[in-house]
Amino acid sequence: MPEGDPPLTLRDLNQIPVSRLRGVGDKKDAALAGSEIRTLLDLLTHYPRRHLDRTREASIGDLQPGEEATVVGEVRSSRTRQLRGRRTLTEVVIGDGGHQLRLTFFNQRWREKQLTPGMSVLVHGKCDTFQGQRQMTGPIVDLVGDQTGRIIAVYPQSEKSGLLTKDLARFVEEGVARCRPRGLDDPVPDGVLDRFDFVDRAAAVFGIHQPESMAEVAEARRRLVFDELLRVQLELVRRKRRIERETAGIAHEITSELTDRFLERLPFPLTDAQQRAIGEIGADLELTRPMHRLLQGDVGSGKTLVAVHALLTAVQGGYQGALMAPTEVLAEQHHASVTAMLGDLSVSDPSTLMGERPLRVELLTNRVAAGDRRKILADLVTGKVDIIIGTHALIQEKVEYAALGVVVIDEQHRFGVEQRAALREKGDAVTAPDVLVMTATPIPRTAAMTVYGDLDVSVLDELPPGRTPIVTEWARDAAAEEDVWDVVRAEVASGRQVYVVCPLIDESEALDVRSAEDTFAALQASELSDLTLGLLHGRVTAAEKASVMGDFRAGDLDVLVATTVIEVGVDVPNATVMVILDAERFGIAQLHQLRGRVGRGQHASRCFLVGDPSTTDGEARLEALVASTDGFELAEVDLDLRGEGTIMGERQKGRNDLKLASLRRDKEWVAAARQVAIEIIDADEELDRHPGLADELELLLGDDDADYLMKD
Repeated sequence: MPEGDPPLTLRDLNQIPVSRLRGVGDKKDAALAGSEIRTLLDLLTHYPRRHLDRTREASIGDLQPGEEATVVGEVRSSRTRQLRGRRTLTEVVIGDGGHQLRLTFFNQRWREKQLTPGMSVLVHGKCDTFQGQRQMTGPIVDLVGDQTGRIIAVYPQSEKSGLLTKDLARFVEEGVARCRPRGLDDPVPDGVLDRFDFVDRAAAVFGIHQPESMAEVAEARRRLVFDELLRVQLELVRRKRRIERETAGIAHEITSELTDRFLERLPFPLTDAQQRAIGEIGADLELTRPMHRLLQGDVGSGKTLVAVHALLTAVQGGYQGALMAPTEVLAEQHHASVTAMLGDLSVSDPSTLMGERPLRVELLTNRVAAGDRRKILADLVTGKVDIIIGTHALIQEKVEYAALGVVVIDEQHRFGVEQRAALREKGDAVTAPDVLVMTATPIPRTAAMTVYGDLDVSVLDELPPGRTPIVTEWARDAAAEEDVWDVVRAEVASGRQVYVVCPLIDESEALDVRSAEDTFAALQASELSDLTLGLLHGRVTAAEKASVMGDFRAGDLDVLVATTVIEVGVDVPNATVMVILDAERFGIAQLHQLRGRVGRGQHASRCFLVGDPSTTDGEARLEALVASTDGFELAEVDLDLRGEGTIMGERQKGRNDLKLASLRRDKEWVAAARQVAIEIIDADEELDRHPGLADELELLLGDDDADYLMKD
C-alpha cells in the first residue's frame, strides 16, 4: 500500500480479504472464515482476549497449590498412555529455567502432537501437587510461539478449526504492518477526542494488538470501546430523531380538570418518583411529535397510576386511551385495578342533559363474549369508549378507534416491533398516538440506554408509602423447608393466603425439580392436607384459569400452587407468603417478579426460596434476593452474574456485536457515547457533515441490523 494515499477507512479494510496475507492459504483461509474472519477488518477487530505482561507473569517456581495462574514455559516432553475403559491420559511437562510443571489432559490424545518439545506455550489453570510435583489438570493452552516482546496478545483460538493464537498473532502482525504506511482514518470529531483525552484510532487499533506497555493496552481499549458504543448510539438516536421528525403527533393539553380530580381522590400522596415521571411524560405529550417513552419501575412502584394519568390526559382532550397487556390474566387485572382507581369519574359530553357522562373503561380480550365484543367495537369507533384495555386483540384489523391519543404497552419485552407499529397505525391518517411503554423488569440504567436506546426513559425508583416490606429467607435443607410449611399453616390460620411456585408443570425425568401437579398432589396429601388448595399452570384452559384465580381472589382458596404464569398481573392483597420451590432454577429477575406478588396489602409479607444450588452462581442469585428488595440493585447483580448478552438478547446480531465493550465494565462509556451521539445528531441530523461516521454506520449497522437494534 503506497504512502501518500489517504488513510484507510473501515470500508477499505473490509474490502481486503485475509487471503492476501502471507501464510493464509486455502486451509487457513477456511479456518479463519470458520471464526468469521474473512477480511482485514474482521481480523483487526478480532481483539485479544487478554494480554500477558512478560515482565510480571508468574514463574513456575512461584506457583502455589490451589491458586489459579498463567505461566509461560517450554515444552520438554509429551506422552500419552492408555487407561482403563478406553480412556487416555496425555502428560506434558513444561519448564522455565530450573522448574517444571506437569500438564495432564484426559481423552485429548491430540495434545501429544500439538505440544511438541521445544515449543513455547502459555498455560492458565489451577495449580495443585501430585507426587510432590506441581501440576495443572486440563489447563487452557495457548501456543504463543517464541515471542520475546514484553507484552503478548493472546487471541481467542479455535481447536476445532486448528486456528491457534500464534497463527492469529502472526496474521495480525502482518495486517498491522500493511496498514501502518497509510494509517487509519479517524471519523470521530477532534473535539470528542480532546474531551475524553482519547488516542487516535490508528494508535488504538495498533496498540491493542502490539502494545509496548499495559498502559497502552488500557488507552487503546478505552478508545475502541467508545467507538463501538458510539456507533450503536448514533444509529439509535438518528432513527429516533427521524421518527420524531417524520411523524406528526398530538399536542395534548396536560393541565386538565380531569387529571386534577383523579389525583385529588387518591387516598395517598404521589411519590417524588411518580411526580417526576408524570412531569416527564407530560412534557412529551405537549409536543407535536409522538411520545416514545419507557416507564421503568420496580414491582409495586406505582407504574399503573402514572400510566392512567397519561391515558386521562388523552381523554380530557377528546381522545381515547388504550392499554395493551401481553396476557389475558394481566389485561383482566389491569381492567380491575384501573376501574377501581377511576371510580365514578365523569367526562364532559355536550350531547347529554347534564353535559357529562361516566368515564367508560372497557376490556377487550378473546374471552369477551361475541355480543359484548360487537358492542364494544361499535362504541370504540364512535368514541363512546374512553379507555380500552386488552391483549394483542387491540391491534387486530377489525378494531377501529374514533381518535386514539395515548397507548400504554405493558411488559414491553413481550411485544415485537411489528405489534408496536400496528398500534401506532391505529391513529388517524395525520397523527400517530403517543406511546408509553412499561416494564416491571428493572435493568441497569446504562443498559437501558442501549437496549431501549430509541426510547426516552423515566424511572420509578421508590415505593409508595404503605407498601409493606417483604422479608426474604432461603430454606437450604429439609429441616428449613419443614419450618416453611409451619409458617404457611400459621399464616392461613390468621386469615392470609399463600402462593407456592414450581418450575415445571409435570414430572420431568431430565430435571430433578418439583412439578406443579406433583407438588399440588403431595401438599394436599401431607403438609397442607387440612387447607384448600388450587392449581394454576399454562396448560389449564382459559375458563379454568379464570375460575381458579377468581376463587383465590375471593379468598375461597388458602394456597395457590402455580408455575410462573403468576409472574405478572396477579394482585391479591391478602396473599402474604410466596414459597418458590427449586428457586435456584429461576433467574434473579424472575424471582424478584414472583416475590412482588406478595406485600401488596397492609400485612407483613414473606418470601421463602427453597433450594440447594449446585453452582456458585446459583448461590449468589439466592443470596442477592435475601439481601435486597431493590430491583435496580438486583439488576446490576444479574448483569454481573450473567453478562450483557442476556440484556442485549437478540439485538447482539451480526455485525453490531459489541466485540470489546461490556455493559458491565463500561457503564460510564455507555452514558458518554449516548450524550455525544445526541450532540452530533441534533447538530447534523443525517450525518451529512460526518461522512466517515455515516459510512461506518452503513457498513457495520446496515438496515437489517439497525432494525434489529430498534426491536423491543
